[in-house]
Amino acid sequence: MRNLLLTSFIVEVGETAIKYFDLFLKGLGITLILSIVTVLGGVVFGTIICFMKIGSNKILSTLAKIYIDVIRGIPLLLQLYIIVLLLPVGIDEFYGVCIGLIINSSAYVAELVRAGIQSVDKGQTEAARSLGLSNSQTMRKVVLPQAVKNILPSLGNEFVMVIKETSLASVFYVGELMTVKKTITAITYKSLEPFIVIAIIYFVLTTTLSKIITKFERKLSG
Repeated sequence: MRNLLLTSFIVEVGETAIKYFDLFLKGLGITLILSIVTVLGGVVFGTIICFMKIGSNKILSTLAKIYIDVIRGIPLLLQLYIIVLLLPVGIDEFYGVCIGLIINSSAYVAELVRAGIQSVDKGQTEAARSLGLSNSQTMRKVVLPQAVKNILPSLGNEFVMVIKETSLASVFYVGELMTVKKTITAITYKSLEPFIVIAIIYFVLTTTLSKIITKFERKLSG
């Protein structure tokens, strides 16, 4: 009896995946768009914040530290609510979610970049300066090329984390995978089956990316 129920449930999950394949595919696409935009935006703004923090300007450094501490100390969902509620009337909530995710990611990326820069042997910086390179030239030509090797694997892991964090965007019905679940449940009154399908999609996606990142990291270290 138990095996029969399990088999029946697996069949229902399969039927849900096939019947609503287009919805799941569309939701996956929006999830990936959110994730890619977040990581790219996070890298740009996170790098800026990192250089503010490690720079010689005490005011900018203090502001960067406060920014990082505040963003990392507040739950992401709460940040998304605040950003979306601050949006002018008529602006699609999708953009508010993107902005909120970028703001959150940039605080973490800033620390990743800082750690990558600080992992470069100080002796190389001193050698570059002794050769007559300015601070900016040393950073651009000596430190950053080496730091990037340490930063890229961490950014890959950040991408995997962001993919999972986009599930919070379903609160605002922006169309990603968890929003698709709500749509299917409203149609079929089934909750568990679409949850299982989405869980499998997330698992396959994040596991595949994690393995790619691991191989890439081995190549860099080799």
